[in-house]
Amino acid sequence: MDLQQMRYVLAVAETASFTRAAERCHIVQSALSHQVARLEKELGARLFERTSRRVRLTTAGEAFLPAARQALEAAERARAEVAAATGEIRGKLAVGSISTVAAVDLPAALRDYRLRYPRVRISLRVDSSERLVEQVRDGRLDAAFLGVPPGSRPQGVRDRELTQGRHVAVIAPGHPLAAEDEVDLPRLAEEVFVDFADGSAARAQSDEAFTAAGLRREVAFEVSGVELMARMVRHGLGIALLPAAFAADLPGLRSVPVRNGPVRVERLAWSRFAPSPAASAFLALLGVSERDGD
Repeated sequence: MDLQQMRYVLAVAETASFTRAAERCHIVQSALSHQVARLEKELGARLFERTSRRVRLTTAGEAFLPAARQALEAAERARAEVAAATGEIRGKLAVGSISTVAAVDLPAALRDYRLRYPRVRISLRVDSSERLVEQVRDGRLDAAFLGVPPGSRPQGVRDRELTQGRHVAVIAPGHPLAAEDEVDLPRLAEEVFVDFADGSAARAQSDEAFTAAGLRREVAFEVSGVELMARMVRHGLGIALLPAAFAADLPGLRSVPVRNGPVRVERLAWSRFAPSPAASAFLALLGVSERDGD
């Protein structure tokens, strides 16, 4: 069993196709299929069920996949550690972020990082705070930018508060509230809202503010992304509550301060285990020590 065979198996599993896996690995399909078959013979079990319509993992394949991924990551980490010992940062950097991050200019930070460490392959995943924390814990992400209610801290990771700020009401220009200099929660409770999914950290910040004030509100539209949220608000389907620093960059919408409104804390989370050289360099670029958050 060698690492290249493991890469082929991962590629087939991720693309659900021997053809697409071969294209990804820059190898002819017959050669890739041959190597996967050799590995299956060595293991004494089929890793994939192959039909004319689809390719999917067998039970043995599902058991093999996590160990194969760990072996490949360990090999890459070993190469990165050796390179770092000679003064070169290389390897992979996987970053996660909520869609409304405002504490840092993330594109600019990633640009600066790439200019400084051109041998590192950077990836970015945008998701909810809950899923991002899970992915940091299991090693799929090196670091993630989160948005959580005050007093809430992610479990099983190191983390550091970056900033906090109040939400504003985001309203279409023609809405009656658009002319107000400030609005309170009782007045907002009369409106229909566009918000994130019930139970998410992004939603909890607003829900908790209304609950604390003894108020109920109607969230008629639940969305997963801020772009769709902004479009629905522009069309007058409802109003939204978003962090002031982020809302200021949304074109064609009015931001109205909210008296005693929701507060969001942005936190940076990273693994409790020793970060890779690439991850350590990213934390340092942000002015964070990898030992913070203990």
